[in-house]
Amino acid sequence: MKAITMTAIGNPDVLELHDIDEPEISTATQIKVRLKAAGINPVDTKVRRNGLLYDNPLPAVLGCDGAGEVIETGSAVSQFKSGDKVWFCNGGLGREQGNYAEYTVLDQRWVSLMPKTCSFVEAAALPLVLITAWGALYDRGGLQARQTVLIHAGAGGVGHVAIQLAKLKGARVITTVSSGQKAEFAKAMGADEAVIYTQNGFADAVNKLTDGKGADLVFDTVGAAVFKESIAATAHFGRLVTLLDPGELSLAEARMRNLLIGFELMLTPMLRDLLDVRDKHVEILNQCAEWIDKGLLKTHISQQFPLAEAAKAHQLLETGHSIGKVVLVL
Repeated sequence: MKAITMTAIGNPDVLELHDIDEPEISTATQIKVRLKAAGINPVDTKVRRNGLLYDNPLPAVLGCDGAGEVIETGSAVSQFKSGDKVWFCNGGLGREQGNYAEYTVLDQRWVSLMPKTCSFVEAAALPLVLITAWGALYDRGGLQARQTVLIHAGAGGVGHVAIQLAKLKGARVITTVSSGQKAEFAKAMGADEAVIYTQNGFADAVNKLTDGKGADLVFDTVGAAVFKESIAATAHFGRLVTLLDPGELSLAEARMRNLLIGFELMLTPMLRDLLDVRDKHVEILNQCAEWIDKGLLKTHISQQFPLAEAAKAHQLLETGHSIGKVVLVL
């Protein structure tokens, strides 16, 4: 089968189109899926730049997010049948095969039926970002109706679905963006206010919008500098959740504010084989599928690339200029 393989650690040109062995079902509870699309996420580019997250040799197939059609089932599979359209977040970190390929095999336990109203491209764009945003806002952040949440990078892959999940909870959403175009997009996704941080940062603007109180919950999707400034934009006794390592910094002001600081890494259950938590990830996809089919949740695809152009997709994502998601189409 055709697949994009990571042949070395490095720039996007280490991603090459090769013919590799087609995976086959090896346990009774596995299904085989003909992939139709694969989502591109920042973790894919980080693995490509820094190396696999398992001590296995290269080459490897990247891509955590996939959507496709079931074409074969193991003898004990009870949840799916041939012809079912499915989406999932599985593999792509250096142990199980990722989804930059024509076929994949995985256990039925980690698979969900696609939303009926989604295309394969839309479905492939969503699993990782939905699970990430859900974990940060609902689980780590404890977001409640009528609270104010600050979501950083609201035009990004995680950000634009986080805005929608926050509005579904009944929260007021402030988001940060880098341009007027992205501000308009974020508001179209449901944000109540958008702060263009490139002008004067964001803390002062957020505090002005909240009458000096700050946001009850801040969701940092960017990194150390944003995390540091976010402390001053978080309400006393509020919560600050980040996807990334904030680095070494003084937490004196966070302590004075009595902040709860949390981390969200949705890959942990896959990396640590926390099976019960992975079950919850599938439950999240099931719930989100219902919301999507009711028109309450959607994704924005900024660009689609054919499988052979995976390197170009990585290049685009690493510019930081794309809005929404980038997807490979098979």
